[in-house]
Amino acid sequence: MGWHYRKSTRVGPFRFNLSRKGVGHSVGARGARYSRSADGRRAMTFRIPGTGLSWRRPLGKRR
Repeated sequence: MGWHYRKSTRVGPFRFNLSRKGVGHSVGARGARYSRSADGRRAMTFRIPGTGLSWRRPLGKRR
């Protein structure tokens, strides 16, 4: 198991995630969020607050 580093900073509805690979960002409200990782992957995440249930859909080209 290797070491990982991640730091998250919030500015209004925006969240910036700092990691070893770079800077990712996400935006959204409670229950729905669009995110882009440091390596360029994009995804939409939908959650039901208070239940722990979520659904994540990767965005981008299909192969």
